Amino acid sequence: MNFERMLTNAKQLEGCTVSIAGAADEEVIRAVKLATNHGLSRFILFGEAREIRKLCEQHEIDESNVDILHAKGDVEIARRAALAVKNKEADVLMKGMVSTSTFMKAVLNREAGLRTKRTLSHVALFQIPNREKLIGVTDAAIHIAPTLEEKVEIIHNAVEAMHDIGYASPKVAAIGAVEVVNPQMNATLDAALLSQMNRRGQIKGCIVDGPLALDNAVDMIAAKQKGINSEVAGQADLLVVPYIEVGNVLYKSIMYFAEASVAAIVVGASAPVVLTSRADTAEAKLYSLAFALLHAKN
Repeated sequence: MNFERMLTNAKQLEGCTVSIAGAADEEVIRAVKLATNHGLSRFILFGEAREIRKLCEQHEIDESNVDILHAKGDVEIARRAALAVKNKEADVLMKGMVSTSTFMKAVLNREAGLRTKRTLSHVALFQIPNREKLIGVTDAAIHIAPTLEEKVEIIHNAVEAMHDIGYASPKVAAIGAVEVVNPQMNATLDAALLSQMNRRGQIKGCIVDGPLALDNAVDMIAAKQKGINSEVAGQADLLVVPYIEVGNVLYKSIMYFAEASVAAIVVGASAPVVLTSRADTAEAKLYSLAFALLHAKN
């Protein structure tokens, strides 16, 4: 699986609509243009209508592919965009030029948002140059120091999303600083428990192993050098990080040192949420939209 194949699969979906909170932004409109060129979806664009319309005209976006709805202020923009998804007018909610905190408050609003009883978590997919397949990282954005129970939910969310893009049984590595259990390192204890829970059928739809250090999770030679005999070691599809600092640094290291492309969504709400950063390119937003639509429709 790679982003081009994911995009091809998403283009085969029918009747897709995306609601964007804060669409009066050059990179957001570029992403809309790319998505409409690919026939990916229609869009409901919330924000300053005059500015959005101007940008759409500049990028020659077909008016039949967008509905532009005027809204002022981050709170109102985010609320109305989330409500459109809640009311089934759209399949996916996407963050544009509104603050992340305001956007997430709208997502979690009990009356107008997308809150469910499930735990929300962030799933990122990376396409790294000279690497054959995508690799996922979770959770690099929402959970600061997840409990064991929350890690189970984080894995469940990510595995469900990966099923929807074509992974029948993702290989999941619970990451630690070392590949052996050390009672003084809680991350290794949790990783071992997650692995055992998977073996006993408490975590389904995937293969979990851990603790695994990053090198022996993703590199077969490193795994063999350590003498690790595992279905996951050296060939992980998904890396589950123990804390947000680990996830954040890993995410940005892959982006800036490996020059990877990324697609990232928030799962666990009643609909997928595309939570991009202002630094993300239009192409990254496009891949994130494809990921979200496949998760929403499959």
